[in-house]
Amino acid sequence: MLMPSQQVATLRCHLHQTLRELKQHFAAELKIPFSVILLTLDGPPMDDALKLGDLGVGPNGTIQLEMLSVDPVNTPIKRFKPQQEYLMPDVITVRVALGAFVECYSDVVVEIERPMQHQKPFLGGYRHKKTGVEFHHASCQTVQKQRPPSNVERYCRDTQTVRQRNIVQQTTNNTCTQMTSIGVYVSNMTDKMLVPGKYTTADEYKSNVMSKVLLIQKYYRRWLAKRYVDQVRDDKRKRLEWEREEEVKKKKEKEERIQKEFQRRMNPKSKEDFDLLFHALEKWRQEELNRINNSLSGAERKAALYLLLEQETQLIASIGRHKQEADGHNKNKSVEQFLSKAAAPKRWKGPDGKYTQMDTPYTIRAQELKDIYSSINMKYLTQDERLDVLLTLKHTVKEHDCKLTQELTELIDREADLLMRGVKEGNLDGLRQRISTLFLQYIKTPTFNPEAARLLKVPQDPSTLRKNIYFCPSCNQYLPSTEFQLSSNSRAVGKCRRCTKAENDGRVRQDYSHYHFMLKSLREAEEGHQDGSKIAFLMQESDLRYLVENVWSSQSVVSAWEDLYDLVLVRWNRHQEWSPWNCILLTKEEAAAHSKLENMDEAYGKVFIHKVNHKHTLARNYFSRLPGMAEMMLQNSAVPVNGGPTISGKGLSIVQSQA
Repeated sequence: MLMPSQQVATLRCHLHQTLRELKQHFAAELKIPFSVILLTLDGPPMDDALKLGDLGVGPNGTIQLEMLSVDPVNTPIKRFKPQQEYLMPDVITVRVALGAFVECYSDVVVEIERPMQHQKPFLGGYRHKKTGVEFHHASCQTVQKQRPPSNVERYCRDTQTVRQRNIVQQTTNNTCTQMTSIGVYVSNMTDKMLVPGKYTTADEYKSNVMSKVLLIQKYYRRWLAKRYVDQVRDDKRKRLEWEREEEVKKKKEKEERIQKEFQRRMNPKSKEDFDLLFHALEKWRQEELNRINNSLSGAERKAALYLLLEQETQLIASIGRHKQEADGHNKNKSVEQFLSKAAAPKRWKGPDGKYTQMDTPYTIRAQELKDIYSSINMKYLTQDERLDVLLTLKHTVKEHDCKLTQELTELIDREADLLMRGVKEGNLDGLRQRISTLFLQYIKTPTFNPEAARLLKVPQDPSTLRKNIYFCPSCNQYLPSTEFQLSSNSRAVGKCRRCTKAENDGRVRQDYSHYHFMLKSLREAEEGHQDGSKIAFLMQESDLRYLVENVWSSQSVVSAWEDLYDLVLVRWNRHQEWSPWNCILLTKEEAAAHSKLENMDEAYGKVFIHKVNHKHTLARNYFSRLPGMAEMMLQNSAVPVNGGPTISGKGLSIVQSQA
């Protein structure tokens, strides 16, 4: 199609014909330069090297291309005028010369006969001399007839063994030399006198070659040895440097961990920080108690115990003050996170990898409430600014009429009246705190802030609220299932998290932070295997504590290292899923070397393997009470680990039914 006239010109082409040849054809027909023509297919221009077969057109098919001009102003595409097909008439007049030397002509009328059918071309053959019958070549006129396979065994020279022989042949080479003679003078200024040297026999030549070969081998081997020594020296230097860096890295990590623990003790903020404080307090109390019992007796012992009790009481009170301050800080932080999540716009990831954000009426409402809450909690405002904030808050809450909004309106009016009377701001802290608390309750109500419904922990639907509710016998409260912490061998719900923490702070005072760190490292390592490991994610901190302390004695089974922050639980057989009966407690360096082993029997001794299998049996007997782990043991009941004991499926089914 020629643009912009939209004239369609049909042309028969070959599939292997390129677009460049098409351009040259139309450039000659339209009489325009070749570089001006531009061919396109559905929009984008195409390369001149493309063939018509590359454009998706098949044999006897059609395709439409658009022809444009690069410079339509100066060189437009003209209308295409195809050449008219010439039709020969039925009668023509031919002028014939009458003689070779006489310029005389005669006009002869010739009638043209058009055959009704096309004659078959003669492709060669033979003609019978007597009868005149033509015989065509069978290979050209007909399909070659297939010869039937012969049963006679035949041989040819190409398939037989031919004995070949190479013969060196020296051709003759004619040479001549010019010499001084009568009438011929040849200068001897550039001639050289050659004196034959010492004759070298074949044995001497071979001996000389062998000595040179030995000399070359000697220096080459010296070079190889020197290079090997340099490489070993460089490897040793790198190894020592790596060990020194690892030592510095370990020392630095330990110092950072100690510094972090010190900061956690000085400025406790989370539950783990206070567990660390109570654990340190209990450790100090036990040390002081042992010292008093071993060194004092009688009245002195009672006085020292009384003094120890007083010191413990003071330390607990100090920890309580820190806890109140941290609770206030964490409460404000949780409120800010709640408001930010409610006011955040909806966002999703598009196919191009970019995120799209969208504000809804609910998120805009949540953003307005967040700004008002930040304004009423802002300090050091002037009287006019505070009154503006209170007026905005009053207009916002008056949109809904209920007991909460009425009480909030009364408090706002009371503060505005007191501000107008000139009351000091220090006397208004309690009133402002009540306004902030009531407005936060207003924000968390889904009727006033619909975005808060998806962030509240307590569901608004009573039917949903009745599900997964359990009774805590310690605090006599009905709480959701998320408030209870279960271990792998639990048979009942037990106490809630708050009561468990209070009992731990008052009696046991255990710190599970290092077990939490170890469990986190274990789960990250199992995720890296990507083989569907499940048991590691069923384990809790109390389960890991029992496994480390009671089964593996809180130390590396290889080097007896006791620092829990340097110990990791890895797979004993790395081709099987991690489980309490398929693990080993090692240091990080030992675990890295253990993970590269293929055969345990070749790497470890029989006594060591028997010791590990014994610990696996202890872990199997303890953790078989968990239904999920019992199912895993049932699947692998007939597969011993490195010669370990097997457990029958019947016993496992009994344990599972009891659990």
